[in-house]
Amino acid sequence: MKCIDEEIPFDIPQGWEWCRLKHMCSMQAGKNISASEIYDEKSVLHPYRCVGGNGLRGFTNTFNAEGHFAIIGRQGALCGCLNIESGKFYATEHAVVVNGFGIISSLFIYYFFTALNLNQYATATAQPGLAVSNIAEVFIPLPPLPEQLRIVSKIEKLLPLVKTYKQAQNELNTLNATLNEQLRKSILQEAIQGKLVPQIAEEGTAEKLLAEIRKEKESLVKEGKLKKSALSDSIIYKGADNKYFEKIGKTVKEATDEIPFEIPTTWQWVRIKDIFQINPKNIAEENCISAFIPMEKICATYGSEFSYDEVQWKAIKAGYTHFADGDVAFAKITPCFQNRKSAIFCNLPNGIGAGTTELKVLRQFGETINRWYLLFFLESPYFIDEAIFKGTANQQRIISGYLENKLFPLPPLQEQTRIEKQIKAIASIMRG
Repeated sequence: MKCIDEEIPFDIPQGWEWCRLKHMCSMQAGKNISASEIYDEKSVLHPYRCVGGNGLRGFTNTFNAEGHFAIIGRQGALCGCLNIESGKFYATEHAVVVNGFGIISSLFIYYFFTALNLNQYATATAQPGLAVSNIAEVFIPLPPLPEQLRIVSKIEKLLPLVKTYKQAQNELNTLNATLNEQLRKSILQEAIQGKLVPQIAEEGTAEKLLAEIRKEKESLVKEGKLKKSALSDSIIYKGADNKYFEKIGKTVKEATDEIPFEIPTTWQWVRIKDIFQINPKNIAEENCISAFIPMEKICATYGSEFSYDEVQWKAIKAGYTHFADGDVAFAKITPCFQNRKSAIFCNLPNGIGAGTTELKVLRQFGETINRWYLLFFLESPYFIDEAIFKGTANQQRIISGYLENKLFPLPPLQEQTRIEKQIKAIASIMRG
């Protein structure tokens, strides 16, 4: 005699009894059978079902079990799989036949094993296996036979409802996920078209920002930190005939066909290459601790989530893409590009870092562009869906010049900030 209080998980009704599985039923694996003895179709010569770990394998001319039994799969991916078999059939070595001796309802055994989650008793190996000895000692709450039958009857009435609910829930989950994704895309598209927040005339125009960017670039050219060619900006404007034109130096060409949508009058169309430094270089001491951010450490979200490893600058200064605090980056390869692997880098060790060459990095001139607005632009359908790729089928990257020449809808700085706040507020509601 020994106390087994710790093994009893819960109280049971009066009239029920706790017993071990080995005292309630027998569990016996079937016998091996050659594949040549199993046929796809049932016939007069092969009338018996051949049952493996996951149910029917085919038909054969002999049987080794007769009755109504729960069947447990005991090997590999089928470990713990449950089925019910009736009549005469052949059980293979991968099928464990559970016999209730004609006293315990086979369906009650089947549903009990379903609730038991047999996978937890499988061996944790590359080829999982379910040994009968692992589960023979498990306690089962055993009701009287009439109550077993009533339990089975009730379960079978409820299961179709559960199945219907599960299907409806799955469809709802799919719909919610799809709607959520479409809503995010729609919000970003509305944002970069100037439709997400109201226009406020007192906030000025984007032309002021372009003048500040120009002034900063001229300063960097004088310091030798920027090539003089960077001052050859294009100017995009709308003519009296409502057509768009682009002026570079003394050359003017029509650009109406390139304009994807109308933007507010206080905004300005610009080329990405004219308002950002792309893939800039860092200068730091060899032993300076910096951030190393491979692609897998950048999350595929609509936010800005990343992590990094701390390494010495000399280990990553060559052969990698550089970035610094405040830079915005995105993956230029598929499928990372479509999955919106992008981030605003901040709080880096000593303010610098490097990562995979499959990143594109944008650095603004001064504080002229709201970084979140830029990130949302890079995640918008306008930027993502219109991309052109090259490379192998397994991994493609955006073509050279796609980012640099992409038209960027530039709002006044205060409006950029209002757009950021509005998108974040909506995202908070969606998460809630």
